[in-house]
Amino acid sequence: MAGKIPREFIDDLLARTDIVEIVDSRVRLKKAGKNYSACCPFHNEKSPSFTVAQDKQFYHCFGCGAHGNAISFLMEFDRLEFVEAIEELARLHGLEVPREQGIGARNFSPEKKQQTESDYQLMEKVTRFFQHQLKHHKQAAGAVEYLKKRGLSGEIVKQWEIGYAPPEWDALLSTFGNDNQVRKQLIDLKLVNQNDNGKQYDFFRDRIMFPIRDKRGRVCGFGGRILEGNGPKYLNSPETRIFHKGYELFGYHHTRQQRNLPRILIVEGYMDVVALSQFDIQYATAALGTATTQEHMTMLMRSNQEIVCCYDGDRAGRDAAWRAVENALPALKDGVHLKFLFLPDGEDPDTMVRKVGKEAFESLIADAAPLSRFFFDTLLKQHPVGTPEGKVALKSAAQPLIDQVAGEQQKQMLQEELSKHVGEYDRFKLDRDIRDANDRAQKPNRAGTFDNMKKSRLSPIRMMIRLLLEHPGLAADCADSVQPSYLAGSGIAGLPVLQDLFAFCEQHPNASTAMVLENFRDHPHSVTLGKMLMQEHLVSEEDAARVYRDSFARLLDWHFDSRIDQLLSKSRIEALSDSEKQELTLLMKERQAGR
Repeated sequence: MAGKIPREFIDDLLARTDIVEIVDSRVRLKKAGKNYSACCPFHNEKSPSFTVAQDKQFYHCFGCGAHGNAISFLMEFDRLEFVEAIEELARLHGLEVPREQGIGARNFSPEKKQQTESDYQLMEKVTRFFQHQLKHHKQAAGAVEYLKKRGLSGEIVKQWEIGYAPPEWDALLSTFGNDNQVRKQLIDLKLVNQNDNGKQYDFFRDRIMFPIRDKRGRVCGFGGRILEGNGPKYLNSPETRIFHKGYELFGYHHTRQQRNLPRILIVEGYMDVVALSQFDIQYATAALGTATTQEHMTMLMRSNQEIVCCYDGDRAGRDAAWRAVENALPALKDGVHLKFLFLPDGEDPDTMVRKVGKEAFESLIADAAPLSRFFFDTLLKQHPVGTPEGKVALKSAAQPLIDQVAGEQQKQMLQEELSKHVGEYDRFKLDRDIRDANDRAQKPNRAGTFDNMKKSRLSPIRMMIRLLLEHPGLAADCADSVQPSYLAGSGIAGLPVLQDLFAFCEQHPNASTAMVLENFRDHPHSVTLGKMLMQEHLVSEEDAARVYRDSFARLLDWHFDSRIDQLLSKSRIEALSDSEKQELTLLMKERQAGR
């Protein structure tokens, strides 16, 4: 695995980046006062509610709540993962992305990078070669006829870059293998085979070719469909240094380019993905001749809230669906809807959509069975619960799978369903009620979660957080009199967030708002921090330090009053210790001095 990207590099990258340029290159912005606005690219709307603040290097949609910095925008708009977004920004600035060295880190040398770039360039050339052969090779007529028979239009064939591998043993080798170095590269990328006698020959021959693009749109492998004769119906590229089929999905790059996707549909074949796109169903993807892996599911669940697995309704299809369940459970997080659609025997998505049309097919997708139904329907067929033994068998089969679920709410939902089937629901409900009661009892009266701060009277702490987000230098400038650590043990809602934010800003007084948010990307309350940044506080830059100090003073007053009340209440019941008496005296003096 590559080393981590240094935090200093990410901060420097954000400092070099103007978010207005990044957003405007993809969404046309209009000046609106000191900010810029547009219709939100992340949800459908008629009037603009999407705002980009150049001074804060931050965007926010008041309609759907999307917000973040330049990195976040690239991740959401271009459907990139975090590291990919960093690499894209670095490319725009002509920078190399450094990697920290340590345990498990590899140093990607210039030679290694050059080799990788050369590999992808060669794969693109081979893609064009196969496309050319489909149009011009004398024996490509059978491939063209097959594609027409499957109902594919010329436009769709071009869109998916479908090509043809000629039947000759060395058509590709003779075209590209001009020197020994390129020949070795062709062998390494498994485009050419070499037998024990040293004879070299094309890996794909007389097949319809589908280029497989990775998440970043680079051709990393191929899938070939046989036309006639012996051999596997579909032949995929073997594993190479740039192709790992357990991590790639055919058509996923295409889906990532779509906007406002309703869901992701996992199907079993290349032709299913291609045919569905011809009917304007642009959200299908397919595994590469393997079961849908845990890595596939983890990748899909990062950016999609609804995933529908579509299989044939026969035994093989249901077995494949169950393997998908087993691989999905460890990656299943709260907020993701995993569903299963089984087509009638003899049908696949390609034939089905041609038979019933787009609207009816999408109705089938919308009615797909949720995970919980398929999960228990499958297990109940194997372990009927008509007897005590059956209930024990069901629980023994289901419990280990439920325990693997990542999302706590998803896990609790499946656990509750299991308890109903095995007759333990009343006990399950009682245990849950006891846990909830204990949780409520353990929460201090004055404390609350950060999300409850809107309902709280503790506006001073919200003001401090808001000002620090916009003016990080306040932490260092006012450190002589403002130290959130003085409030330790006060139980004030939101104090841990303020302490974390203060600590970062004090150490990085020159940080921008975008840098602060980036450093809090994985913080439990990062979303709330982003929303708070867009709230108006009506405090001028000249008054920011004064309001910041005054807010902290009000928190101290509240803390002192709370502690005085606590000590006075205790004194009415039992004698205070000497240290408590001394503390009470000091607090009373502080309160009188402050008033």
